[in-house]
Order: sequence, then C-alpha cells, then structure tokens
Amino acid sequence: MNDTAHLETPPATTDWTIPQDWAHYSEQDHATWDTLFARQAKLLPGRASNAYLRGLDVLKLSKPGIPDFEELSERLMKLTGWQVVAVPGLVPDDVFFDHMANRRFVAGNFIRRPDQLDYLQEPDVFHDVFGHVPMLADPVFADYLVAYGQGGQRALSLDALKYLGRLYWYTVEFGLIAEPEGLRIYGSGIVSSFAESKFALDDASPNRIAFDLARVMRTDYRIDDFQQNYFVIPSFDELLRVTVETDFAPLYAGLKEKRDIPVGQIMPDDRVISVGTQEYAKKKAAG
Repeated sequence: MNDTAHLETPPATTDWTIPQDWAHYSEQDHATWDTLFARQAKLLPGRASNAYLRGLDVLKLSKPGIPDFEELSERLMKLTGWQVVAVPGLVPDDVFFDHMANRRFVAGNFIRRPDQLDYLQEPDVFHDVFGHVPMLADPVFADYLVAYGQGGQRALSLDALKYLGRLYWYTVEFGLIAEPEGLRIYGSGIVSSFAESKFALDDASPNRIAFDLARVMRTDYRIDDFQQNYFVIPSFDELLRVTVETDFAPLYAGLKEKRDIPVGQIMPDDRVISVGTQEYAKKKAAG
C-alpha cells in the first residue's frame, strides 16, 4: 500500500508518472542492481514459488543492469497485458489503485546506495521490479492484482483501507504459498530481501498460518522488521477466487465491529501450519 506523507509536491502529470530516464543511471547504480540480483538469484531456487521463478526467466531480468521499463513492459504486455510505469516514490492511494486496476504497475525509478543493500525503508527499483514484476507474468496473479486495484477503489469509499492494506501486505508483499515441494515465497518483500528469504521459510520464530481472508484483514503487521506471522495460500487460483467472489462491503462492516489481532498472536480458529517460537521478536523487544 502507499502513503504520501514524505512527498511534498506531486509531479506535473495527474497520474504521477515520470520518465524512467534509464540513461541517468550511473555505473554504480547498475553495479548495485547486479550485486543484489546475483545474490538473490543464487538464493531463490528451491525457495521462491514456481510462478516467480518462471517470471524471472521469461522477462529476461537476468540481463545485466537495471531493466529498461519500456523493454520490460513490451515483454510483459505480451504475457498478461501489464506494463511498468515509473513514479518518483510512493503515490496517493487513489492513483495507486487506478494504475493497478488498469494493469499498470508503478515502480520507483531510483536505486538504493551500496551501503543500503540489506534494508531500505522506501521501495526502490530493485524491490519494485525484481520483487514484484516477475509475478505479473503469471496470468492468475496478474488478474488478482487487477481485482485488488478495483477493490481498492471501492475500499476508499467504504473507509476500509486499513483492512485492504493488510491483504496486500500479507499476500503481495509477504505471502507464502503451499506447493507440492513445500512452502515457497512469492511476496515481493521477501523475494527481494536476502535475510527474509531465509527467515520466512527456515527460522523457527514466525507463525505460519493458512490463509483466511477475514483473519488476514484483522491482523496487524510489522513494517520495520521481519514478520511474526506469514499467511500461506493454497494456490493463486484460490486467492483470486476468494477475492473476486467476496462481497467486501458486509465483510468490512463486520471487521469494524471486531478488535484487531495483534502481531504474532494465534487465534483459536487458525489452521496453523507451524507454531512459531517468537524468539526473534522477543530478543528484539528485549533490546
């Protein structure tokens, strides 16, 4: 999800898009991308979902240097009708949802510094393109994001952005999927992070819980550290089905009558895949 607290002046275009200006990237910028790409590409086989790995391949993201959005969009359009458009940073929610509902993925056109390889608070071109775009090559997940964008437009009028934002967080950003070979990662916040790519699957600390739409929408999350809960979908088809078949207006009304579920808490009705020790979170809280 997006917020614009740090953006003082919107760009001239009403949709907030700007030229990527691929020529402005320095050799160091391209080297930073290559370093990040090589590290993740080595780590992700056997960890990332089949859909993500296929997208990485068919979109030719292994080509050295930061991808040119025009070339990337041309490949993506042929597969699922999506394109990648550059923005200066986080954009207003209504703009974000409009782009998504119309198969335009907004991506920052800047890249982190070499001393920020492991963490950057604001999403950069590596997070946005390496993390998100391979999944847009999957037709089912691509349709899910269109449905999400359309749902976001409705959520704005229903004062329900908090709940829809949690759905984005626990699927698009930090989702796990159960595949025949085992649990795999597909969320962009995980696949673009060297440390969390290992933590999400290997560490005993977090809870891993079967996906339930209402449960996810009630659940708080950590924005500045590893997650204490990961939600596991059975398939992208099921994620899309639940999204398009649910009547969200009464769902939101019901959620507003219930308390939010704290980070890391397991509920009696949860179908828990693995109970976490929460050891990582406890150590961080203890200082």
